[in-house]
Amino acid sequence: MEISHIEHIGIAVKNIGESIKYYEEVLGLKCYAVEEVTDQKVKTAFFMVGQTKIELLESTEPDGPIGKFVEKKGEGIHHLAFATKNLANTLGEVEAKGVQLIDKQPRKGAEGLNIAFLHPKSTGGVLTELCEKTE
Repeated sequence: MEISHIEHIGIAVKNIGESIKYYEEVLGLKCYAVEEVTDQKVKTAFFMVGQTKIELLESTEPDGPIGKFVEKKGEGIHHLAFATKNLANTLGEVEAKGVQLIDKQPRKGAEGLNIAFLHPKSTGGVLTELCEKTE
């Protein structure tokens, strides 16, 4: 497995517009993209901090993964994402090491990335996303 950097930190929010204001007006960051990922029932907003992104996630449907997360745990850090190469092979490697996969195959995520999640039961309680840049 080849992890190159933290791709982003995903933060679940109730209201993406209000959250963008905080990151821009208080922290001085610039939202460079807002995107809806319909199959994941989520709207995203991105900020760059050095080489790492902050991804805000607002559920577009109450029964979506982010909606359920916010209902159960409230707003806050949802996942940690790592950039990797050859995501399909990486999933095979981590599964062979006993890690429970949420996604057995890469799927499309925000910003055109291929993504896959690892179950927090296998990762010390941290929902982990692996991301591969598509070209």
